[in-house]
Amino acid sequence: MKINILTLFPDMFTPLKTSMLGRGLEDGKWELNLVNFRKFTTDVHHHVDDSPYGGGAGMVLQVMPIKKALDSLPSKGKVIITAPQGATFNQKKAQEWSKEKELTFICGHYEGFDQRVYDLADEAVSIGDYVLTGGELPTMSMIDATVRLIPGILGNTVSPVEESFSHGLLEYPQYTRPEDFEGKKVPEILTSGNHQKIDRWRHKEALKATYLYRPDMLKNYNLNTEEKKMLKEIKSEEDK
Repeated sequence: MKINILTLFPDMFTPLKTSMLGRGLEDGKWELNLVNFRKFTTDVHHHVDDSPYGGGAGMVLQVMPIKKALDSLPSKGKVIITAPQGATFNQKKAQEWSKEKELTFICGHYEGFDQRVYDLADEAVSIGDYVLTGGELPTMSMIDATVRLIPGILGNTVSPVEESFSHGLLEYPQYTRPEDFEGKKVPEILTSGNHQKIDRWRHKEALKATYLYRPDMLKNYNLNTEEKKMLKEIKSEEDK
């Protein structure tokens, strides 16, 4: 996959060149192309923003340098803009994007974009109902969530399948050595060697975590017969 990022602050994306994503870059499993759209301005001071028509606070990013930066790319793939009016980013979206050959992100700053910038994008996406200084951090989060799903990025191919949100539930709790830490012991079932019982325990714990901490997720989750039984057990246990 190739990822293009149009930004005024390319240095902010250094974290994407570290850890597992960084190794993926070095191994050629994905490609990162940072484009500073300030370089596509025509005035001597390289302005990328201007005051809004009709008045108002702050400065608005101009459409011209962003359009020229996009046009400079040999190819763009899916063009994504970070914007509060966009659909909220989630794991399903990351899985969808991970199958693309190329993605291009447009990062905003200041008081937002000239409205005509939105016409250049295929999709507007938000990471939540809060305000950040610019689009760089949301873009990094979305790229991290997406690129890690590319085959070969993670060492264990099973990991992305079992993670939180992958199947509509939060992840089950996990433990490692020591078996007993300050009186807090690993659940006996995990050391029993009975993999069928372990699998059921994990599934029930994932359902329990979702029920307790993210009940909203269950509204769109179709419980099967066994999961309905588990949820009944969970509610009974919690009422005690």
